[in-house]
Amino acid sequence: MSAFSTISTIEDVVQDLVERLARVALVVAPPVLRIALALPFFKSGLTKWDGFLSLSPAASFLFEDEFKLHILGHAYDFPFPAVFAYFDGIAEIVLPVLLILGFATRFSALALLVMTGVIQLVVPEGWANFHLPWAALAVALMAIGPGKLSLDHLAASLCRRRRVTDGGRP
Repeated sequence: MSAFSTISTIEDVVQDLVERLARVALVVAPPVLRIALALPFFKSGLTKWDGFLSLSPAASFLFEDEFKLHILGHAYDFPFPAVFAYFDGIAEIVLPVLLILGFATRFSALALLVMTGVIQLVVPEGWANFHLPWAALAVALMAIGPGKLSLDHLAASLCRRRRVTDGGRP
């Protein structure tokens, strides 16, 4: 066996290992990304409620008195703080649940990316430790999608199967 064929064989083995690793990662990465993005928002959302659809006084207080939008060197009050507190509380529960299930994944990730942007305006010093990783996770999910272990994938598979059995009729 020549040195050239040995190198070629090693390259083939490495190429095969890389391809197998990529296939496994395509299955494992999306649910891990979904969970990593969902957990901090869900944990925060749990602190906003005192019961079913009963917003905690602390959540309202934060939006009314504590949270300020830092824009161009000035701090501004939230417009309609009670409405923002309520929608934030709902979003921090619903969007992470959708992400964990892998349902409406790209839209949920986009919504959490927008929320991260607003949070950045409220807590500008949190960018490197919190907001940048959250933004990266959201963008990654928007780019690669929910993955095979998701309700989105199951729904798409069922729709494809239905189109095939219906002969492509709408």
